[in-house]
Amino acid sequence: MNERKQDGGLPAGFERGTDGPGVIVVGVDGSDTSWRAAAYAAGLARRQNALLAVVYVQPLLAGGAALGAPVSKVTEEVAEELLAEIHETAERLRGVHEIRWEFHTLRGDPYSGLVRTADELKADAVVVGASEQAGHRIVGSVAVRLVKAGRWPVTVVP
Repeated sequence: MNERKQDGGLPAGFERGTDGPGVIVVGVDGSDTSWRAAAYAAGLARRQNALLAVVYVQPLLAGGAALGAPVSKVTEEVAEELLAEIHETAERLRGVHEIRWEFHTLRGDPYSGLVRTADELKADAVVVGASEQAGHRIVGSVAVRLVKAGRWPVTVVP
């Protein structure tokens, strides 16, 4: 595997300033830490001219379904509210900060959904908010599980 080198020992075809992330995935769920993670990821995406993939994984609430609650309707409403908030923010920043972004929503376990989306989009980085739930210190949060997966750089925003 002998690649031709340019001056400075860089591989042929390599350009400075173009080797940053192409796709940044950020998980949102409406919590304060997820909005901070989205703002941080948006700043990264803007500076790197990367695609920002905003992901909301609608949780499967087995307990609610057993009680007859319309779980899918509730989580779909959350997804719609998140998308409306993102659209509003994007409109407010139009002309000041332009960011390429897309919104993804799917059902399931948040960890599995973020992994699947990051893999499908060939993400270069994943950004999530720190868990606000005390039990996650024992069981392990989505952020800890993503870091342990070791498949992408993961930034956890407090």
